[in-house]
Amino acid sequence: MDKIKQLTGKNQSEYESVAREIIDNGDVSLFEELVSKDDYLFDFVKANVSSRLEKACNKNNYKNLLKFLNVYSSSYEDFISSTLAQYCDSEVVDTMLDNLELGTVSQKIYSAGFFSYIEDKRAIPLLNKYAFSGETSLSENCSRALSKLKNKDTYEIALKMLDSDDDFEQLKAVNFLVAYQDKSALKPIFKTLKHSKMSENIAELIPYLLPLPEMLQTEYNDDAILTFCYIINGLVELIPVSQVIYFRLYEFIEKLLKSSPSGASAVALFLAKDKFNMITENEEYLFDEDKNTKNEVNDIKNLLNNANLYPLTSFLYEELYEESDFIFFVLDIVRDEDSLVSLLSGTNQTVIIKVMELLKAQGLLKQEYKELALSNIVDANLKIVANAL
Repeated sequence: MDKIKQLTGKNQSEYESVAREIIDNGDVSLFEELVSKDDYLFDFVKANVSSRLEKACNKNNYKNLLKFLNVYSSSYEDFISSTLAQYCDSEVVDTMLDNLELGTVSQKIYSAGFFSYIEDKRAIPLLNKYAFSGETSLSENCSRALSKLKNKDTYEIALKMLDSDDDFEQLKAVNFLVAYQDKSALKPIFKTLKHSKMSENIAELIPYLLPLPEMLQTEYNDDAILTFCYIINGLVELIPVSQVIYFRLYEFIEKLLKSSPSGASAVALFLAKDKFNMITENEEYLFDEDKNTKNEVNDIKNLLNNANLYPLTSFLYEELYEESDFIFFVLDIVRDEDSLVSLLSGTNQTVIIKVMELLKAQGLLKQEYKELALSNIVDANLKIVANAL
């Protein structure tokens, strides 16, 4: 009989028996087999399995979890770290401290997670050392542990890293700051979001610090809408569609529809309508998603399609200027020739190139428009691109 099938199944006596076998025997091979299925199991199934394994643990067998620390799985990481912390004695704490210093990457991740439950100041130097690890899970766990220990040494470094010219350094900093869970980092993170070449990557982290719907009608209102636009832009290609539930996008859109209209909200709603229609019109985008995700996506699509967005059209033009944070989003919506041509006289050369591409796609790139654009492009590389259009 396939024990993993039993463990993930609905027969209580079977899954409880296999869970006890894994924990009581410290069966690393069976745990490895379980982890190998991570990509093929729905999240709710893995959550059920995690709970079943946790219930099989007690003060007499919990140390067997130490045998699993070389087999990393984000699905079972919290169960392992928290259970070790729940029952631990000084010997286990010392072992986890040694693992954090000398262990494999997998052992370090579990150990950093462990110290987010057990506040031991001896771990602080090591947590700071691995805080910006290229292994995201290790960085996040170090950040959470340092937050619990109220140590801000690396937090202050992360804030300074937001000003780096290196986009990957910025992303590492945002990842750390979000995991640290100090909401005072939101303002500098939003500032970075607006200038980064990895805005979608940053945007998908922000809701883990503060949910998007909770930012509306606050000082973060327009920043939340901008974050939403980047998330919508990245859905499917970069951000898993399943995140629509965690990000509470239905609630966010519903609030936007009920709020006083603005240029920002108009852009966001038109952008979302186009994206969710696209997702639902192509079966491959939802093929591997679970029932809850499919239902949520269709509910969002219906919410947007049943809303009358036409009165919001005029508000789009409020964001049709080159300094707008929403300019590239609104350019994906507005197709008015005169409005587009007016941007060719600006100083934002990237915007000028984008407008030229849009005009060409519509067969509207006249020679006079091209000459106007070229007169305002000074970057040699962009000039080559413009000439080729």
